[in-house]
Amino acid sequence: MTQLTQAEGLIVPPGGGTTILTDAQQVTFKVTGEHSRVSSSFEVVVPPGFDVGAHRHTHSEELFYILDGELDVLAFEPRTLSEDWRHWESASGLKSVRATPGTVIVVPPGCPHAFANRGDGPAKMFFQSSPPSGHERYFEELLDILKDGGTPDPAAIADLRLRYDIEQLTPLRHDAQDRPGDDVGSASSATRMSH
Repeated sequence: MTQLTQAEGLIVPPGGGTTILTDAQQVTFKVTGEHSRVSSSFEVVVPPGFDVGAHRHTHSEELFYILDGELDVLAFEPRTLSEDWRHWESASGLKSVRATPGTVIVVPPGCPHAFANRGDGPAKMFFQSSPPSGHERYFEELLDILKDGGTPDPAAIADLRLRYDIEQLTPLRHDAQDRPGDDVGSASSATRMSH
């Protein structure tokens, strides 16, 4: 993708962008910090059994728009933390919900949030992070950690999250059978594709 000038915008056609693909995720960079001062935008395919785990960001605001499939989601501060965020409840009574196509989730800085695909097929969402740059660098470095296959170094993953303003509250998991305790670190391959 090219640097924008003041008189030129960016049009990304269907299927366009740079895609990062692992066994546990498919993320296509649509608009990055190279193109926008305000936000980065991604198309994310969430496979069955993927749970990003509850987490929060001190500085960034995020927006998720469900395009296809269904995801369990939450965006609130729980009264108490537990291993399974699907059982959390806020002080005002909010609980996790099943998000279907057309659902929008807005996450302000500091707000715990999570999504998981408990269904049988993939789900797709549009994801925007503001300010830009942090998330695309995070995904690129995660790709480098996962590229050799096998179980990645947990310390490397923890360091990566710390550097990119991700406070993980519950484990990030990927298991087609949705067995608690299986970490996304079991990803066996990672590739990058540009369109």
